[in-house]
Amino acid sequence: MTRTLIRGGHVLTMDPALGDLPTGDVLVEDGVIAAVAPSLDVTDAEVIDAAGHLVLPGLVDTHRHTWQSLVRGICGDWTLGDYYFGIRLAISPAFTADDVRLGNRLGALDALNAGVTTLLDFSHCNNTPEHSDGAVQGLLDTGIRAAFCYGFFESSPEATRFGDHSARLKDFHRIADTYFASDGLLTLGVSLSELFGLPWDRTVAELAAARERRALIVNHTGCVWGSVLTGGVGELDALGLLGPDMIHVHCNTLDEAEWDALARSGGKVSISVETELNMGMGRPVFARCRRHGLAPTLSADVISLNSGDLWHEMRFGLGFTRWEATEAVNLANAMPETVTTSAKEALGWSTVNAAYALGLGDRIGSLTPGKRADLQLIGGTGIEQHPRIDPYATLVFQTTAADVRTVLVDGRVVKRDGLLTGVDLPRLAAEADTAAEAILGRVHAAGHTLPGTPAGAFEALEPIARGWHAEAVRAVEGRASS
Repeated sequence: MTRTLIRGGHVLTMDPALGDLPTGDVLVEDGVIAAVAPSLDVTDAEVIDAAGHLVLPGLVDTHRHTWQSLVRGICGDWTLGDYYFGIRLAISPAFTADDVRLGNRLGALDALNAGVTTLLDFSHCNNTPEHSDGAVQGLLDTGIRAAFCYGFFESSPEATRFGDHSARLKDFHRIADTYFASDGLLTLGVSLSELFGLPWDRTVAELAAARERRALIVNHTGCVWGSVLTGGVGELDALGLLGPDMIHVHCNTLDEAEWDALARSGGKVSISVETELNMGMGRPVFARCRRHGLAPTLSADVISLNSGDLWHEMRFGLGFTRWEATEAVNLANAMPETVTTSAKEALGWSTVNAAYALGLGDRIGSLTPGKRADLQLIGGTGIEQHPRIDPYATLVFQTTAADVRTVLVDGRVVKRDGLLTGVDLPRLAAEADTAAEAILGRVHAAGHTLPGTPAGAFEALEPIARGWHAEAVRAVEGRASS
């Protein structure tokens, strides 16, 4: 048995029954949290001195395109349409299988460095079966906990290197058999192709494949205004295809009936605050979640735009939801008397709420004895950490990745005293720089000028999407008549 004692920290368990310990110890045995108490009498364990630090669960990201870490920040001034044509249809085809592996490795280490111990990898750069393998291997290389959500998106529709949609379904089952035959740090998921971005029967086939494997399902839902693309909640509901195994990302355009359907189905919601505010996708849906009894979660989403940490998402999210709650008061020429959402609630978005959304609430998300030991120590000498008067306010409003000093995943130390363990960072950075240069070189050699969004792009796609939407409507009508 391996034993680790995290000693003398300010322990924020995120477990209502345990509460907070201003000074406390956490005992880890063989990757499991064995005990949490003000003081534990343990002599035969490795001791991690947590004095002056906050000890809390690792953060959980419910939607991240991890492979895009190799083109970090390229979308800084792009719209959602620019992203679709520039990333999904120009840059993605230029990624090799080795690029996907490196991108996932870099992105997962970026997450760990910021205290994100679990992420949902929305993997939609599977240009060949080798790309699929590379994506899984990149995560495995780092020791992160992740839901690997296999995406079926075709980035080269006019020159596929994969084959037809059935070939992708077959490859999903190969990945499931190869990497997910036994329990481990990775769990299996499916990233649906955007609804009405392909024929309806293919969407149904993707859902069937996921449920055959009891895989988590994630979907870009309701994020394109004025279009049926990314819609489909009503049709899924009418056909009995919604469920508690689904995470719906964004949801900005949904109407009340669609929100009712999500709530009835037990579906989960992932909010990508930075993406939604910067790419014109509309208001993040915190208030809609509250109204319908759904627990919000957060995601870093596209690392081609956003930071890879969740502290930024919490900060932006909390600021937005407080502003939204007080806008009417301000417009009535008054000031609010209280804040509507606390910093502790915001931390819950990326701990207990997110763990539950990924189907891992019994394993992670709080420092509860019996759960896996995914946790982090935050503090050190950073000026923004002193004085620490309100620990939750310090976390949400003051903390950066540099303040994340030590991180454990499944009881194994992956970051210690501010440095990732077993990682040659200068070499990794050089590899990433070289790969990015080569990727963009291939993009330009293929004749693309980034972002390369055609005029009236969504308008041109809409007739096709509406045709596939009509297929779903006919399926609903056929079910009703039978």
